[in-house]
Amino acid sequence: MSFALSALILAAAPFADLSAIDRQVAAFTGAAIGETGGAMQPVDRRLRLKPCAAPLALSWRTPQRETVQVQCPDAGGWRLFVPARGAPPEVAALPVVNRGDAVMIAVSGSGFTVSRPGEALESGPVGGWIRVRPVATGVRPADPMRVQVIRPGVVGLPLP
Repeated sequence: MSFALSALILAAAPFADLSAIDRQVAAFTGAAIGETGGAMQPVDRRLRLKPCAAPLALSWRTPQRETVQVQCPDAGGWRLFVPARGAPPEVAALPVVNRGDAVMIAVSGSGFTVSRPGEALESGPVGGWIRVRPVATGVRPADPMRVQVIRPGVVGLPLP
């Protein structure tokens, strides 16, 4: 699409086409609005978003695929979050970490990982969030923290 044609379309449409955003979210998730895996509901029709000249960027906001992030990559563009209907809960997943287990707590960020031993205060399956207590190194016991189960014996806390 040429720049002149893009400018003409932008001038003709005062606001972004919300139905087109709904269609793009459905194509991204592979499910229609209201279906398992798709958007919970259409984008709010009261929104008045400026039209986007570049193609919209869609991504999952979290690994759990609970929200689709829709972003206009234009300078000064906008971003919105569309809640998705997750898959129905499976029969309770078997825990791979049990209360009282010794675990390795891995804290990871951009280009680094730090780990230390801990004790599970709750049981949980892979992907579940549990409380653990780091092994105390001083006189005062360490405070419990919430972490995600990565695999048996390993839990993690990703940093943004």
